[in-house]
Amino acid sequence: MRVAVVFGLLLSLMLTGMPISIALGLTVLSFMFTLTDVRTESVALKLFTGIESFEIMAIPFFILAGNFLTHGGVARRMITFATSLVGHWYGGLALSGVVACALFAAISGSSPATVVAIGSVILPAMVAQGFPKKFGAGVITTSGSLGILIPPSIPMVLFAVSTNTSIGKLFIAGIVPGMVLAMLLGATTFYRAWRNDYPRMPKATLYERFDAFRKSIWGILLIVIVIGGIYSGLFTPTEAAAVSAVYAFIVAVFIYKDLKLRDVPRVLLSSANLSAMLLYIITNAVLFSFLMTYENVPQALAQWMIDQGLGWIGFLLVVNLLLLLAGNVMEPSSIILIMAPILFPVAIKLGIDPIHFGILMTVNMEVGLCHPPVGLNLYVASGIAKMGITELTVAVWPWLLTMLGFLVVVTYWPGLSLWLPRLLGM
Repeated sequence: MRVAVVFGLLLSLMLTGMPISIALGLTVLSFMFTLTDVRTESVALKLFTGIESFEIMAIPFFILAGNFLTHGGVARRMITFATSLVGHWYGGLALSGVVACALFAAISGSSPATVVAIGSVILPAMVAQGFPKKFGAGVITTSGSLGILIPPSIPMVLFAVSTNTSIGKLFIAGIVPGMVLAMLLGATTFYRAWRNDYPRMPKATLYERFDAFRKSIWGILLIVIVIGGIYSGLFTPTEAAAVSAVYAFIVAVFIYKDLKLRDVPRVLLSSANLSAMLLYIITNAVLFSFLMTYENVPQALAQWMIDQGLGWIGFLLVVNLLLLLAGNVMEPSSIILIMAPILFPVAIKLGIDPIHFGILMTVNMEVGLCHPPVGLNLYVASGIAKMGITELTVAVWPWLLTMLGFLVVVTYWPGLSLWLPRLLGM
């Protein structure tokens, strides 16, 4: 009954249009100060210790690196490189968008940033080449979601902080699923382009491919620095985030020179605003997690599922349905910070690998980014393509169905996520 009061109050506050972070904080404080005897000092102490995490510092650094690269012309060079590789296939420019999204995802850590960086360049070019606007918008909206599966990934950092899971292992585990999903989205794009005979581009010469690679090498090197540095033990994920921010600044300002020094304060302010928003959500989510633990919700949920004979197969099905429903009303960071502390202990008790569970949650977040009513990628792509949300929702369905099929594979084939970390002895 007490737990029902918590969720009822939270839902009521959210339905008023109140930001989720504030709704979380008010729910927790109202419940604790009226229905429990928890001391104020305990709440303050938990709030402080909950966000006193070295790993959390990775978030603002990855956001800053992504913003430098978004404003620094890296995306345009990656599109040119991708086009030189696959532009001569059916739907060449659209396929280039998928490849470019995968490459940019590996250096940005953010799905909306990937949609903006790649979509703002490639969508106008696709329309000018004769592609239907719906087709191009569908490709970029869904391919942009690779930004949170291919490392570095801000949602993965949030999951790791919420569950005390290794960020490095999550990053390595996301590589193979990210590449597989990119290939599936590319296959869907190729099939629809082949079926409708969409434009192809002239095949690039070997020299043109090498030249495009040479010009984009500084951005691609960031992938090697982050992943290679973490795997080799050269630095921790948080240190990798700081290195990537400094490296992205140098590349954008001094190597490519697309970002002027006078524009740096604007990028810093934008990154600070987004970081502050995420850290505020984390702060209130820590309190919510504390309340759930105080009320023994994870333990009770785990025991109920075991008593019902619901094994790991049934549990993961319930988790997917729950997360997909949550994606209708919340954005990814809030879902992870609220749901992970509740569901994670149950998953561990049922013998589910924590890294596999983290990848599963991340793929669910990808799907949530691409469907209404709060799919962030939809709104970002809508602004770029100048399309209504309803029209764009219809446009993304072929790729969204592909992503749902991929979600089933990731859910019930743990080896897809765990193969690479095990191969590397992590």
